[in-house]
Amino acid sequence: MTNLLYRLGRSAATRPWTAIGAWVLLALVVIASSAAFGRELEESFEAPGLDSYQAAELLSEAQADEGGISAHVVLEAPDATTQVAPVEAALAELPGVLGTTSSVSPDGDIALVRVQYPAVEHLEASDLDNLKDAVADLREESSLTLEAGGDLFFAFEEAPTGLGEVAGIIVAMIVLLIAFGSFVAMGLPIGMALFGLVIGITSMKLVTYLIDIPAWAPELAAMVGLGVGIDYALFLVTRHRENLAAGMPVPESVGRALATAGQAVIFAGGTVVVAILGLLVAGIPFVTGGGVAISAMVLVMVLASITLLPALLGLAGQRINGQWINGRRRQVEAGAHRPSTGWYRWGAHVTRNATAYLVGGAVLMIALAAPVLALDLGFPDDGTKPESRTERRAYDLIADGFGPGANGPLVVAVDISQDKSVVAPLAEAVAADPGITSVGEPIIDLDSGVATLVAQPTTSPQDVATQETVTRLRSEVFPTVLDGSSATAHVGGQTATFADLGDRVQERMPRFVAAVLLLSFLLLAVLFRSVLVPLKAVVLNLLSVGAAYGVLVMVFQWGWAAGLIGVESTVPIVSFIPLFMFAILFGLSMDYEVFLLSRVREQYRRHGDNTRAVIEGIAGTGRTITAAALIMVAVFSGFVLGSDPVVKMMGVGLATAIFLDATVVRLILVPATMKLLGAANWWLPAWLDRLLPELDSASEEKPVEATDSSQVRAL
Repeated sequence: MTNLLYRLGRSAATRPWTAIGAWVLLALVVIASSAAFGRELEESFEAPGLDSYQAAELLSEAQADEGGISAHVVLEAPDATTQVAPVEAALAELPGVLGTTSSVSPDGDIALVRVQYPAVEHLEASDLDNLKDAVADLREESSLTLEAGGDLFFAFEEAPTGLGEVAGIIVAMIVLLIAFGSFVAMGLPIGMALFGLVIGITSMKLVTYLIDIPAWAPELAAMVGLGVGIDYALFLVTRHRENLAAGMPVPESVGRALATAGQAVIFAGGTVVVAILGLLVAGIPFVTGGGVAISAMVLVMVLASITLLPALLGLAGQRINGQWINGRRRQVEAGAHRPSTGWYRWGAHVTRNATAYLVGGAVLMIALAAPVLALDLGFPDDGTKPESRTERRAYDLIADGFGPGANGPLVVAVDISQDKSVVAPLAEAVAADPGITSVGEPIIDLDSGVATLVAQPTTSPQDVATQETVTRLRSEVFPTVLDGSSATAHVGGQTATFADLGDRVQERMPRFVAAVLLLSFLLLAVLFRSVLVPLKAVVLNLLSVGAAYGVLVMVFQWGWAAGLIGVESTVPIVSFIPLFMFAILFGLSMDYEVFLLSRVREQYRRHGDNTRAVIEGIAGTGRTITAAALIMVAVFSGFVLGSDPVVKMMGVGLATAIFLDATVVRLILVPATMKLLGAANWWLPAWLDRLLPELDSASEEKPVEATDSSQVRAL
């Protein structure tokens, strides 16, 4: 692989316009194809096999209104009873509305109008716009207090985008400029990442021909893609500048940079893709679709790094080492590319005190991970949104007027095709449950053989008691009434669906984690031809992920410093967040592991001194890993600025894990463990050595930056 990458890099640098032209052509084709043939992404959280999914299927077969999605408009007035009729009439006339129902609170001050729509695939964002416009007109005409919310907002309301990405890019530019001291060297990683981002995001509408991609996936893919794209380019540009500083011609320098750092990029990206594609074993379609979207973005960034970036480096030539000072361009000193003496000292210090650092670092990471034992999976509802949002104000009004359970009604779908006599006793049994405050009049569709009951819980959608009510209905109430009958009943609705998803995630998580760990171990074993190195990487990466989970619990469930990131109330961790975070973080953690250990292994193969190789690896990569981590943390932290709690959780979790991984893990725990393991780091059984393919993962050329062993010993 090394020789192939060398030839690829040298060829791209020698004929840069060929590679650049090919990428421009690809971008034009993807953009045009997406505009002409791309499918719209859908907001779906379905998971076949769940009880709530079976309820939705029954309602869909019956073409029941409850099988679609709804919105609600809440008005507050001293005499809401007389005010609700014109509001309901105006809403009923909106395009796409199937029907409306209204109710007034016992004290008569709050009225609720529920607006029923068909299934989400039959709607567009314009339907939400029409509802908003109607509410705004009604406010203006009547001076009423009107607020709106519901499933329609969940499906089509888009949080302001771009702020997080822009903030992350600005910080990345500053970090790269400081690290490289060159506007050209700073611009190439940013430009390549943005170019890849355009292609990756645009291609999502085409990927939907192969698998359904959820509507929220592009933002998550952009978050990950922007970070890894800049990081991969940073690794390659750093090695290229080292080679130039050693006196190599530009094409030779690019070729050797791709042969060394390029292979690390391929394996790092491959590990990310493998980890994320591990979501396939979760058995949840929308999670799988999101994983495919992120994997596609990472793959685009890897391909751009090994083909487009070498061409840009060849085109830039020696200008990559230039900077503009006081209006004059000057050349960066070659010594600026030498491994830092400070990092030499740090590596030597850690290896001299390896046991203490290993124990201290492990205790810190375990302490941060400990809150994961209190992890509570759920889904933030409108009650967790800021009070500035109309959905939150509507949620509060409904809870005040009709009780907290009115914000999350349970929809019971009953298959009565073989037994129609169960509807009345089932409605009575559901209403008698202590967790239910009321049950609406049953809706019976004899043609489809489906009856529908809408039950209001006594507790809010996020309350644990509500989940217990759902479980009790399924395990106790339904069997009592339906025992001996051929009829079946299922609990659906958004509240039950999200509870079921949390259960499915907890059920599938062990299988998913095992698959990712095994595949990652095998990839690293092939790259480093070692047993202990990949085993150590897997264990340490687990610590990083565990610590990130723990921080999420502290911030979002316990409310520690939640106000600093705009979270006004505690919220459960979104049910699918742990799956995505594990896949993404495990893959991204491997980026720094591969980059560091590739340099360590290069040095070890040259002189066979494990401790010296560890110190030289830290010295050669410490500055780059720190810069890369700062960029990644900046990109992920930028997404905390958004209003969507799901994106906030991903931003906080990913930024925390990358920071810990690049500091505590990569610069403390890795060198400490490798020092203590000694030559055993590179042990590989003979039988396994014969089975693993030889990738020629470390080139045998003279080191770009040779290190005198006496200097290392002196440190």
